[in-house]
Amino acid sequence: MNIAKFLIRAGAVMADHPAAVVGTRRVCTYGQLSARVAALAGALLDRLGLKPGDRVALAMKNCPEYLEALYACWHAGLVAVPVNAKLHAREFAYIIDDSGAGLVLVSPDLAATIGEAMQAAASAPPVVEIGSAAWRALASAAPIGLHPASPLDPAWLFYTSGTTGRPKGAILSHRNLLAMTSAYFMDVDAIAPGDSILHAAPMSHGSGLYILPHVAAMATHVIPESGGFEPAETFQLIAAHPGISFFAAPTMVHRLVGAPQAAGADTRNLKTIIYGGGPMYVEDCKKALALFGPKLAQIYGQGESPMTITALSKRLHADTGHPRFEERLGSVGYAQSVVEVRIAGANDEPLAAGEVGEILVRGETVMAGYWNKPEATRETLRGGWLHTGDMGTLDADGFLTLKDRSKDVIISGGTNIYPREVEEVLLLHPAVKEVSVVGRSHPDWGEEVVAFVVAMPGQGLSSDDLDRLCTDNIARFKRPKEYRFVEALPKNNYGKVLKTELREWATRP
Repeated sequence: MNIAKFLIRAGAVMADHPAAVVGTRRVCTYGQLSARVAALAGALLDRLGLKPGDRVALAMKNCPEYLEALYACWHAGLVAVPVNAKLHAREFAYIIDDSGAGLVLVSPDLAATIGEAMQAAASAPPVVEIGSAAWRALASAAPIGLHPASPLDPAWLFYTSGTTGRPKGAILSHRNLLAMTSAYFMDVDAIAPGDSILHAAPMSHGSGLYILPHVAAMATHVIPESGGFEPAETFQLIAAHPGISFFAAPTMVHRLVGAPQAAGADTRNLKTIIYGGGPMYVEDCKKALALFGPKLAQIYGQGESPMTITALSKRLHADTGHPRFEERLGSVGYAQSVVEVRIAGANDEPLAAGEVGEILVRGETVMAGYWNKPEATRETLRGGWLHTGDMGTLDADGFLTLKDRSKDVIISGGTNIYPREVEEVLLLHPAVKEVSVVGRSHPDWGEEVVAFVVAMPGQGLSSDDLDRLCTDNIARFKRPKEYRFVEALPKNNYGKVLKTELREWATRP
């Protein structure tokens, strides 16, 4: 089934219900959104010559047109490739080339970046800016019927970085997205017409994936005037919209709790904060519960199993009388209904309750594989299980607790930063002999990036030199917040850098 069918249903059943709002200003109803999507879908095929199965890159910050672009792709049988709006032009270029995108849709605030990306890209697909005359012409095309997609047809390429430093496109099918949508209703939260979702987190990632259950339930999509997350604005929008939910990284929840507006905030309209994408410390969770009440739910997932591995419901957050309440609050919940979760040892053998091992997942949400990367697909999906690269334990009741990330990923502000990617950029400098990047705890962002650098003998090298190099090659949020110059990196007998020791160094002045 084509996942866009839910929008057609909403456009018929709730034609006059608001679909998209910017701030408090209504932008369109579900009837209008459904009609506009059908027209854009027709233009993508008939005017731009795309064919079902072709990829469309969405280089867009949060805006109501994101809904139109996303569903127009699916309506036409195309594959959406949402791209993190914070990436560097060269990173955009890589994803555009790797996905073989036949079109790039770009929001005006990213037009210059995409123009630079097109100069670096090997391919040269057409680019259409949202709101331009070309975009308006597409929206005025003759509408087409829904493309009859197979459940296994790709719908979303979710680009997620890995230890190689190059992003990989997780292929998410219509079936995967339908299973994720179903799991939301079963394991995360109920949604009714009249409810709303606030898109303060990026629509290219978690908040965008949660578009799907909220369209299926015919809820209203609220986009902040700022296009992103600002605590004061978030509190204003909570007060303005009934039954409002939103996805947030733990750092966002932390900032809300600590905001000056928190003490007098009207949160009666708040229904649910779904948090995930990084560690939520127990004390921070308690503070959030004290402020908002029992309105928190946690999810653990990956791009390879979108938003769907485990969940910790609002009910469990409120169960303060349970003898293991704090322990459960420090977990990421138990397996969602559409997946199985296992802890495995070095040879993929299942481990007993309480033993630490790699978290494996299988089920209806697990990706088909990585786009054009058969070897990585075989390795990650060996034995029919998704090997997450995360380490954890399952207790006797089935609750999963994360222990470490075997891929050494740094999570800053809810966004994954992979050390190898930053290290490879720093090694481009001729005066850098060795480098190792680790994460350090940060009170607001969860973690920040620290680089330990060994310089070539006799070479002048400064933090400013390395900062400029990073600015020219990777997104600003990936840059190290501190460069520490050392004579040598700590290593074991096999020459492997001891990142555990470096993390300890990073905490020292």
